[in-house]
Amino acid sequence: MVLRGFVALALVAVQGLSFAQAPTGEKSPEQQLKELGWLDQGTVGRIADKAEFKVKDGYTFLGAADTDKFLQLNGNPPQGGHSYTIASTTKNWFGILRFADEGYVKDDEQIDAAALLKTLQEQNAAGNEEKKKKGYQTLTMEGWFFPPRYDQATKRLEWGTKLRAEDNSTVVNVSTKILGRSGYTHAILVSSPETMDADLADFKKALQNFDYVSGQKYSEWREGDKVAAYGLGALVLGGAAAVATSKGGLKAILVAIAAGAAALWTGVKKFLSRNK
Repeated sequence: MVLRGFVALALVAVQGLSFAQAPTGEKSPEQQLKELGWLDQGTVGRIADKAEFKVKDGYTFLGAADTDKFLQLNGNPPQGGHSYTIASTTKNWFGILRFADEGYVKDDEQIDAAALLKTLQEQNAAGNEEKKKKGYQTLTMEGWFFPPRYDQATKRLEWGTKLRAEDNSTVVNVSTKILGRSGYTHAILVSSPETMDADLADFKKALQNFDYVSGQKYSEWREGDKVAAYGLGALVLGGAAAVATSKGGLKAILVAIAAGAAALWTGVKKFLSRNK
């Protein structure tokens, strides 16, 4: 089955987050992962009735209900059926997607990467103080993995941040926001720093199979439609500020994934080699 490599990889996530062995008579995490509704090549995954992901060779997709289960298996709370998963079946990454119905975001704003980074680091520092008080491990934002960049042709804003965990390991968060008529889709890549460049290239290739349905494309905005009260810069702060917030929704998931990312990918090659 084409999912073998990815299921093994996802199980590394479970092991990396120190999940207990399943009690006797209960299904193991690996069995539960295999039984999720992974879509095969030639099928189409729907995202909040706003967009579609065409599943092509080398990739797969999980609907909202199964994404909740997948996130739980990876140590995160369920999201009430609002998040979706895309993943490579051959490489070491997966992505979590969620549509934000916040209105049309105007894209005529100049992005000040230095100012945004300063704000993000301030938010990160404040968030780490709160985490320490509550006994949680911290992540220190060191800088950009790559600064925010916006593609006018695809209407996609993307950026990456580098963070340092308490064990001195590096965590990389890469976010993409794809603008549509009535909001945007937030796609975050979960990968290993060691394979990030190759995984990011493959992730961007996979996103070529994503598109808004007719009537929801950015170019189809009409006078009278809702317009978001912020621009591109605020999108960066709203997405990456998840590192420093404790609010619910997708932000809470991304914090948990980021915090476990270093452990999540430890020993990936060894594990996959053992299972070939």
